[in-house]
Amino acid sequence: MDLFSASNETTNLLPHDGIVNYYGIVFPKTEADRFLSYLLNQIAWKNDEAIIFGKLIVTKRKVAWYADKPFEYTYSKTTKTALPWTKELLELKSIVEERTGETYNSCLLNLYHDGSEGMAWHSDAEIDLKKNGAIGSLSFGSERKFAFKHKKTAETVSVLLEHGSLLVMKGETQTHWLHRLPPTKLSKKPRVNLTFRTIVE
Repeated sequence: MDLFSASNETTNLLPHDGIVNYYGIVFPKTEADRFLSYLLNQIAWKNDEAIIFGKLIVTKRKVAWYADKPFEYTYSKTTKTALPWTKELLELKSIVEERTGETYNSCLLNLYHDGSEGMAWHSDAEIDLKKNGAIGSLSFGSERKFAFKHKKTAETVSVLLEHGSLLVMKGETQTHWLHRLPPTKLSKKPRVNLTFRTIVE
């Protein structure tokens, strides 16, 4: 099932076993462009690292990790320590909290330089994260397809994430569904994704 039009926040994109709300574009283009420029040029980006089959893999994709406190966050067998919020990230966090009715204490940012960079199937179910907590996902830059796959039935759902758009995953989504950002030859420009999360202290 492909859903390539923006749904309102009350529409659940998943047929069962989870909740994903796509709010569509929540920033005027001028604002979205301003934030994209800031994110590309002012965030402390680093190439992501993962340990796969005992080998350290360094990705082309870059990441950054910010939070209320210097939280440690471990995934793919590597640990990151959070940097303090910037004024602009706090502004974005406030907007996401207001639109979603949720609160967040951290943000993992991803920089994809073009469509050749993506993310494989995974779920955000690390023990550091609040169980069944909401994850608010902002997208800036190149439009990219975002896909979900049910862990048991293999059903798939896709949505096109637009420049300046907001998507929220919550409930049992991470328990029952995988998600990914598939590579594409259609995208030649960068995309920045911010995922606001709650780390359990």
